[in-house]
Amino acid sequence: MKKGNLSINSENIFPVIKKWLYSDHDIFVRELISNGCDAVTKLKKLSLMGEFDEPDTPYRIDVITSSEDKTIQFIDNGIGMTADEVEKYINQIAFSGAEAFLEQYKDKATEEQIIGHFGLGFYSAFMVADKVTIETKSYKDDEDAVLWECEDGLEFSMKKSVKADRGTIITLYLNEDSYEFSNEYRVKEVIDKYCSFMPVEIYYTNADAPVEDPKEATVDVKASEDEKTEADDTEKNTPKPLNNTTPLWSKHPNDCTDEEYKEFYHKVFHDYKEPLFWIHLNMDYPFNLKGILYFPKINTQYDNLEGTIKLYNNQVFVADNIKEVIPEFLMLLKGTIDCPDLPLNVSRSALQNDGFVKKISDYISKKVADKLSGMYKVHREDYEKYWDDINPFIKFGCLKDEKFLDKMKDYCIYKNLEGKYLTLPEYLEAGKEKYENKVFYVTDELAQSQYINMFKEEGIDALMMTQTIDSPFITLLEQKNENVHFYRIDAELSDNFVNDSLSEETTKEYTDKLTEIFKKALDMENLTVKVEALKNEATSSMLTLSEESRRMQEMMKMYGMAGMGMDPSMFGGQGETLILNANNNLVKYVLDNPDKENTATICCQLYDLAVIANRPLSADAMTKFIARSNEILSILAK
Repeated sequence: MKKGNLSINSENIFPVIKKWLYSDHDIFVRELISNGCDAVTKLKKLSLMGEFDEPDTPYRIDVITSSEDKTIQFIDNGIGMTADEVEKYINQIAFSGAEAFLEQYKDKATEEQIIGHFGLGFYSAFMVADKVTIETKSYKDDEDAVLWECEDGLEFSMKKSVKADRGTIITLYLNEDSYEFSNEYRVKEVIDKYCSFMPVEIYYTNADAPVEDPKEATVDVKASEDEKTEADDTEKNTPKPLNNTTPLWSKHPNDCTDEEYKEFYHKVFHDYKEPLFWIHLNMDYPFNLKGILYFPKINTQYDNLEGTIKLYNNQVFVADNIKEVIPEFLMLLKGTIDCPDLPLNVSRSALQNDGFVKKISDYISKKVADKLSGMYKVHREDYEKYWDDINPFIKFGCLKDEKFLDKMKDYCIYKNLEGKYLTLPEYLEAGKEKYENKVFYVTDELAQSQYINMFKEEGIDALMMTQTIDSPFITLLEQKNENVHFYRIDAELSDNFVNDSLSEETTKEYTDKLTEIFKKALDMENLTVKVEALKNEATSSMLTLSEESRRMQEMMKMYGMAGMGMDPSMFGGQGETLILNANNNLVKYVLDNPDKENTATICCQLYDLAVIANRPLSADAMTKFIARSNEILSILAK
C-alpha cells in the first residue's frame, strides 16, 4: 500500500476548490459523469487507431445511489487508469489527463472530442463527500487494478484492487449537508439538468430498491393475459438510459423533420405551445458550432419575455444564457447551442479569450439575420404572419446590435391603418404627396380612435407602433433615416383636416375670445387654445401635444424624474393645445353666449371629451366628468 499527501500546485488550493470554484454543489454530478464520458471517448479513439479491440459490451455510465449508506457511485467502462496514471492525474491536482491525452494523440485522430479539459473536475466530489474512493482497471491487460482512497481531500492511500473488468468506479461517501444526493429523485433531477445529451448512455440504479423474487410472482391464468409476448415483457423490463446521446442539433438539418424539431422543443423547454419557427445552426469552420434556436409564440411585450439559450460544450451542459456567447437580444429566444471550441475556465461557468467568443456571438447573430431576411424575401406571407410575435425581438436586436440592424433595417415591416404591412420606404413613397418625410404613428388604437378616423377620412396613413420597445426604436429610425421624422397621430393637426373658411383676422378674434372663456371655465391659466375650421363639423374639440414635449414627458416618467420633485408637465404643458372647431355648433354657441348659464359646463365638457380622446382622465377629473354628464342629461330630459 502507498500513502502520501496530495501534490497540490498552489498552496491551500483545495479549500478554494471546495468552497469557491463551483458555485452550485450539484455540479459534481456533471463533472464525474463527464469524466466517465471522457474515459469512454479516449477508448473509442484508441479503437479507431487500432490500438484497442472493442468488445461487444456497449459503453455506458452507471450512477448508483444508496440512501441507507449515504453514498453515490459513478461507474464507467472506459479506458481506466494504471497506478502511474492515478498518481499522475489524481494525486497531482490540476494536471489534466484529457489535455495530456490530446497532446499525445493530436496528430493521429480527431473524430471524437474529449470533454474533460480540467484535472480539477474530479475534486468537485469533495464539495459533497467526506470520503472518496476510486477503483480502476486500465484497458491494458498487464496492468493491475488500483484502489485509491482519500478523506478530507488531503491524504490518500493507494493499493492493488481485485477489480477484474476495465473501467472506473468512483464512490462518494456523502457529508451530512449533502445526503440529498443519495436520493433517487434528486440525482435524476441533476442528471436531467446537466447530462441530458451526454454522448455516452447513462443508467441509474437505486441500490436500496427491493428486488422482486420471481417465486413470489403470481400467475394470471386468463387466456388474454397468456397472449402477452415475451418481447413485450423484455421491453418493459429493459432499463432505459436517462440521456439522449444524439441530440437533434447534432444531426444535419436535412435529416430532421418538423415534428422532431417540435418534439425536441417541448421536451427541452417544457413549453406546451408550438414554436413559430426555428433556425438550425451547423458550422464546422472556422469553429465548431451546432445548435437550434426557436422563436417562441409571444403574447407580451419584450421586457416581460424570458427566453432560455442553453449552452453546451461537447453535449455537456454549461449554463443558461451566457451573455458573452449569446447576443443579448437572442436571450428572448429559446434554444440550445453546442460549441466544443469554447474557451471555458476550469469550472466551465465563465469564458476566456474574448476575441474568439465575440466571433462566435457575431456568427450566431448573422445566422439569425440571414434566416429572417430570407423568410422575408421568399416567404413574405409567413413573415407577416409571424411579425406581431417576432417584431419585439427584431427591434430589440436592431437597438442592441449594429450589424444586426444593418442586415435587418430593410426587412422591418409595420402594420398600417388598413391592417396591411409596409416597410418604411413603402410608407414614405405612398404618402410623399401628403406628408413628405413625416411618419405618423399610433400607440393606442382605442385611445386615439378619433384621430385614426380623421386620418382615414382624409386618406392619410399611419403606422401601428403600440409596443413599449417602439419608443426607442422610433428614435433609432430617425437617426438612421436622414430628414425622416416621426409624429404620433395626435401630435399636430395637418392642413389636410382644415378648410380655408376662416380669415387670419377671424381666427385670431375667435382664438382670443375662446381662450379667455375656457381659461375662466376650466380655471387653467396656462391653457393654450387654437381655433381651426375643421372639415368634419361633428368634431368639437381635440387635444394635440407636440412630439418633442410628449417625448420629454415620457423620458422623465421613465427615469422617475417626477418622483424627484420635477413635474413632467413643466416641460410639456406648453406643448399641449386644445383645438376648437369653429364649424361645430357647440363651439359656436360658446362664442355667441360667453356668459350664459350653461356655457361653463359646455366648456368643461368639451375639454374633458378632448382629453378622453387623447388619454385617460385622472380619477378626480373622471368623477367630475361623470357628475357633469348626469347634469347635462338631466337638463336635456326637462
